[in-house]
Amino acid sequence: MAKSTSMEGTPASQLIDALFGELGDWRGVTLSRIRSLIKKADPDVVEELKWAKASNPLGVPVWSDGGMICTGETYKDHVKVTFAKGASLGDPSRLFNSSLDGNVRRAIDFREGDTIDEKAFTALVREAVELNKGSTRRR
Repeated sequence: MAKSTSMEGTPASQLIDALFGELGDWRGVTLSRIRSLIKKADPDVVEELKWAKASNPLGVPVWSDGGMICTGETYKDHVKVTFAKGASLGDPSRLFNSSLDGNVRRAIDFREGDTIDEKAFTALVREAVELNKGSTRRR
């Protein structure tokens, strides 16, 4: 089962559930699906909420195992999943479609109606975990 850290005594998993529920639209559904794929790929993943601010009081969901794997952010017209070390990951299915010029991060922007390639996404998460734990090198 996935581990969670807590903020102000409430488990991060409950706060993330609340955050996704508050969205009340396709973005919450998309993030919830992404979250389940991350947990499927890495049952030991740690969930946290970081970077809370007035415009985003609960913060940004962050998934880690041996280091940060990825974050899930919402914008008006898309959901952005940013892989902390994405530039070092192989991406044979070409999921990355954002932040492609960076030296470290890579992101996937999901828009309403987009389909998630579940097999490729879970493989990317697994590779990110392996990289964090030192068993994968840049391809």
